[in-house]
Amino acid sequence: MSKSTLKYLRSVLFRMIVLLIFTSIITFVLVAWSPVDPIDGYIGSLAISEEQQANIAAYWGFDKPPVERYINWIQNIFQGDLGQSFVYRQPVTAVIAEKFQASLALMGVAWAISGVFGFALGILSGVYQGSKLDKAIKLFSLTLSSTPVFWIGLLILMVFSIQLGWFPLGLAAPVGKIASEVTLWDKIYHLILPAFTLSITGIASMTLHTRQKIIDVLNSEYVLFARARGEKKWTIVRRHGLRNILLPSITLQFASFSELFGGSVLAEQVFSYPGLGNAVTVAGLRGDMSLLMGIALFSAVFVFGGNLSANIIYEIVDPQIREGGTYG
Repeated sequence: MSKSTLKYLRSVLFRMIVLLIFTSIITFVLVAWSPVDPIDGYIGSLAISEEQQANIAAYWGFDKPPVERYINWIQNIFQGDLGQSFVYRQPVTAVIAEKFQASLALMGVAWAISGVFGFALGILSGVYQGSKLDKAIKLFSLTLSSTPVFWIGLLILMVFSIQLGWFPLGLAAPVGKIASEVTLWDKIYHLILPAFTLSITGIASMTLHTRQKIIDVLNSEYVLFARARGEKKWTIVRRHGLRNILLPSITLQFASFSELFGGSVLAEQVFSYPGLGNAVTVAGLRGDMSLLMGIALFSAVFVFGGNLSANIIYEIVDPQIREGGTYG
């Protein structure tokens, strides 16, 4: 392994550690200042004595000062323990692993849909700039980009599930079926609407971004020269346009990981999809600090990994982007 590669890896590791430290501190402060009482979240609607409440607080460490709780949490982190979720009665690592499996399928499908359809629509809109097709695609994209995800999800749910009855109302599998009886088609069938809802905002941003980039390319001097030589429009797009807009589109697509993760919280809540976003909502409403802290760190690593993947893919797509032997 070269020195430049080692230097790059050290830089990546240092940035990730700094990111995790600041993420943990900010998340802890926000949760500690939250008006949600974790004891109330733990007992729910049960009526218990003050002595029992004190025992619960002592058992889960709710009675300790915030700084001490954070220090204890950090010490446990170095031992590979993210804590125990009192909502799910499981270790935080087990909850994240279970919920992320469902969320990964949802976010993966939505991410692919937004990238492919957004890129294609952006090219069509830019190539036919000023046409009715261009105006329709722009109106569609601007409308979607300014519409909240949860509202789109509710609208889709009312139309395709309630009125038309084409898709289930929610969940990740049919109600009443045990896990061993759930088929792949059942999972896909329940995944369609949430994934489509989550992909919509990504489609809009990718479309508008790609449209502008392809317009800039088509108005460049070397494209005007190619036209003068008699090259056809789509030949120019294929030879010159795609090469120049691919890297910016990759940047936008991988940078959308944070928006995708945030949007999954709303989409999963609307469709009662049992993923990581739904777990965040439950943990927040009940003050489950251990679970919230664990998910916050996991989401930070997830987003950081997406940005790092973009840097690596840059070199694969265009080796000239490497400078000084490191990833650009």
